[in-house]
Amino acid sequence: MSTRAAQFSARVTRREPLTDHLVRLVLDGLDGFESTGVADEWVGLVVPGQFQVRYYTVRSFSGGEVVLDVVVHDTGLVTEWAMRDCVGDTVTITEPKSSFAPPADAAWLLLVGDLTAMPAIARILEAHHDLPTYVLAEVPDDLAGYLPDHADVTWLAPPAPGQSALAEVVEGIEWPAGEGYFWMAGESAQMRAIRKHLMREIGLPTSHYDVMGYWRATAGRQPRAVDPGPIWRAGKAAGKSDEQIWAEYDAAREASDG
Repeated sequence: MSTRAAQFSARVTRREPLTDHLVRLVLDGLDGFESTGVADEWVGLVVPGQFQVRYYTVRSFSGGEVVLDVVVHDTGLVTEWAMRDCVGDTVTITEPKSSFAPPADAAWLLLVGDLTAMPAIARILEAHHDLPTYVLAEVPDDLAGYLPDHADVTWLAPPAPGQSALAEVVEGIEWPAGEGYFWMAGESAQMRAIRKHLMREIGLPTSHYDVMGYWRATAGRQPRAVDPGPIWRAGKAAGKSDEQIWAEYDAAREASDG
């Protein structure tokens, strides 16, 4: 049986700049596409003239339309395409994957991320408005109104363009009382540091957090080019520890960035 992810052809019907660094793309024509229903789901995207896949959060899926909020930067496969008038272009997306899975008894959510994580955080907040939620958002733009207003949000400025200091921020936080769920996404080196911190210093059970690298500072703000799903499933099937699995994922991302 093939393990290749299903692919869908889609057409860009709308393009809307949200900020200097965030562009909304609306896709339709996705016959057979089914959402996972999980708030941080992502799809692989292949744009015209390219063959490499880049992964993006599905900001929403409704009425047969997929909405992707794409972070744009100085250069990159998708940036150069998304910065121009791409309405009417045909793209390819893969079947969605997801990993956000708070325990049923979670009493709170703590969501941390840079600009690349904002689409997922916004969707998580919409889907889990019944839980007390705390957000640490490291963004270069004014995103007032982008996140639902029921969350307790602390806005942080990046230390420099193309850089992140979220690991230091998280290492200094005061954790909410009781059992909850921690979700974080952003620059890969920052995420590696936080996974080690959670495992070795905090001792948080792996069922109570999800931390994923979306881009690498040394390679520029490129979206992730490696789907973590297959690596995670293969590692679990082989009996590897979470730390070993994430190390393999990080190594695969570094190899793909070449």
